[in-house]
Amino acid sequence: MGHAGMKYSLATREIIADSIECMVMAHGFDALVMVPNCDKIVPGMLMAAARLDLPTIVVSGGPMLAGTVRGKKVSLSNVFEAVGSVSAGTMSEDELLEYEEKACPGCGSCSGMFTANSMNCMTEALGIALPGNGSIPAVFAARIRLAKSAGPAIMALLKSGTTARNIMTAKAFRNALAVDMALGCSTNTVLHLPAIAAEAGVSLGLDTVAEISSRTPNLCKLSPAGPWHMEDLDAAGGVQAVMAELASAGLIDTSLPSVTGHTIGENLKKAVNKDTAVIAPVTAPHSVTGGIAVLRGNLAPGGSVVKRSAVAPEMLQHSGPARVFDSEEAVFEAVMGGKINHGDVIVIRYEGPRGGPGMKEMLSPTAALAGRGMDKTVALITDGRFSGATRGACIGHVSPEAAAGGPIALVHEGDTIQIDIPAGSLTLVVAETELVSRKLGFVAPAPKARSGYLARYAAMVGSAATGAVLVQWCEDGEGGGS
Repeated sequence: MGHAGMKYSLATREIIADSIECMVMAHGFDALVMVPNCDKIVPGMLMAAARLDLPTIVVSGGPMLAGTVRGKKVSLSNVFEAVGSVSAGTMSEDELLEYEEKACPGCGSCSGMFTANSMNCMTEALGIALPGNGSIPAVFAARIRLAKSAGPAIMALLKSGTTARNIMTAKAFRNALAVDMALGCSTNTVLHLPAIAAEAGVSLGLDTVAEISSRTPNLCKLSPAGPWHMEDLDAAGGVQAVMAELASAGLIDTSLPSVTGHTIGENLKKAVNKDTAVIAPVTAPHSVTGGIAVLRGNLAPGGSVVKRSAVAPEMLQHSGPARVFDSEEAVFEAVMGGKINHGDVIVIRYEGPRGGPGMKEMLSPTAALAGRGMDKTVALITDGRFSGATRGACIGHVSPEAAAGGPIALVHEGDTIQIDIPAGSLTLVVAETELVSRKLGFVAPAPKARSGYLARYAAMVGSAATGAVLVQWCEDGEGGGS
């Protein structure tokens, strides 16, 4: 976070998938047990699984337990927000140090519904992992039992000839999106699920995301959207209990196969919602629509996404002046320097897949805003992306991105921007004739990376709206579509 290393985070997803392909094909593997845990490793492995189409089971390392500071459960996001609180003078450096030392108490993926845990929950929803994979804490004996169970399960899949694509079907991805919306997962799932689907030969676009979100209730408010953590979800019945709630309303397909050798419905027979405070009943959800919303408009004709479940009610509709920055570093400096005002709409551009390159997460500025108490008064819009630890009216994946000449490149300081999350709209309040004039005068900046992997990545990466996947090569060696 906060330096050039973040440019490599999303970009390494493709390297992970390619590396697995190389090793598996070179050594003639018959089947795969994939052991990921954090962020891009999970989707990178799933992309490889779909590409290779061998019998496959995913068993992750498991989530971390929450930390405790002065009797309150905390997670990694609280540390980032505490930095903003120190800069605002509402927290001492000694208090910040206490958060640093106690927020992450042991091994595992960070304890909220951030990207890693979101994607590990998606493996259960897809049916490519055994029940419990998404939520059993890393330090629990149940995690070891789960890993041991993967042994006989993968041998059974090999014997039956059941491969990854037999399980990760178009209907399975729709199930995953429904569970995504119910759990209130990271917006990064909207990058990763389409990328995995593409490897499986399944088309999964933002229209499908919007359609499923519109009919799927949000059942969970896990950190950063609420006070609960992954250990609480696990105690309440885990992902299987969430799926059972959805199944009771006919919102997922229970006839689909899974790596247990049984259907999703058969797996759910033992699922019980043990805590309706953590997993709201489908009859009394937090909201009737899903945790992620897709927004479109003249500022994002290709679409954009927001973690609706982590947006304060008063920010679901917002209008304010644009504060324009061409990098994450510039806006972080402005936030920490007290140069952002209540009501502003921050625009961070040239941080998309091509422009970044690598589509950095904007966690540092969003956490600083939250720490300064501005997450309920300031919106942030970017062609980059956000950490699952982000909360507030933070709209990412704006497409087309600025480096591709998208409308976000045409925003001027002080322009009015209107956000209407319930209506799914994102509007730059500027006359069309003025936008045409600005477009004619637009000159794309020089690429930020001129050599090495990032330069190759920038030259080949597609739109965030389709998962930021790399273009495929045709048989004649010419570049094909994404």
